[in-house]
Amino acid sequence: MLLAIPALRALRERAAGAPLTLAAQPRIGRLLTTLGVADRLLDFEALGLDALFSLEIGAGDEWPARCAEDLRRATRIVAWFGSRDPDFVRRLTTLAPGAVVAPSVGSDRPVWEHLLDTVGGAVDRSALRAPLTVPASIVDEAGCLLRRDGWNGKVPFVVVHPGAGGRGKRWSAAGFAAVLSGMTAASDFDVVLHRGPADAEAVDVLSSLLSRRVIVLEEPELSLLAGVLSQATAYLGNDSGISHLAAALAVPSAVLFTRERLAWRPWAKHVEPQVVSMTSHEEEDVARAIAALAPRLR
Repeated sequence: MLLAIPALRALRERAAGAPLTLAAQPRIGRLLTTLGVADRLLDFEALGLDALFSLEIGAGDEWPARCAEDLRRATRIVAWFGSRDPDFVRRLTTLAPGAVVAPSVGSDRPVWEHLLDTVGGAVDRSALRAPLTVPASIVDEAGCLLRRDGWNGKVPFVVVHPGAGGRGKRWSAAGFAAVLSGMTAASDFDVVLHRGPADAEAVDVLSSLLSRRVIVLEEPELSLLAGVLSQATAYLGNDSGISHLAAALAVPSAVLFTRERLAWRPWAKHVEPQVVSMTSHEEEDVARAIAALAPRLR
């Protein structure tokens, strides 16, 4: 969903004042409405779109009773869901002529560009890639959280996310530790480790390798995490949703990818993904990450 932000912005531009409703998993949907990307949020599961995988629907039929009223009222529908099932596509487009049903991933370009192309993205895409802004009230709340956990409000801090959804996307804890150690030689800063629901092992191992106190954010609400990231001097993390959020907020970032995952690169113009080895700890990879982040701390 974070990679869909340019596409959602393009849809909003063309909506002529009509509200943009986002049907998504509630946690990410609340984040995107808070950050002003969408106007309204619907729980994706509440739409009842699963009915369109099995019900036989013909031209002129009404929406199935299980499908939400919002679908009946929509003037335009874009679904990055169900495109692999021709029956689903036929039924949805029968009920909503003009609906776009497209795969969430393309085959020959970055995912964010593919999603933008599915909605007819503009040729000039610069404005669609502008950084997100966090409301001041949330920035203040995030600052209070950090100070409660030990930040003095003055020393720069680096947010680190050593976890990822799959082990194949996780750089070694030794690599993260080496980068942070190399950056310490250039400047004094605090380390803020983000720990999501599946990150306990990665955070615990990295913490054990660091000879300094760290601040650990344990599963913060995403808008509050955005408030923390908006105040960070730099960010270091794996190919993950947290890294995409940091990039979208214009945080100077080193985001670590395997070469085969580069299609999932952030849309932010300032971030150049760093290809690293996930199976070994390479000094060259460490040096490139330090070179990307250390100047931000001087």
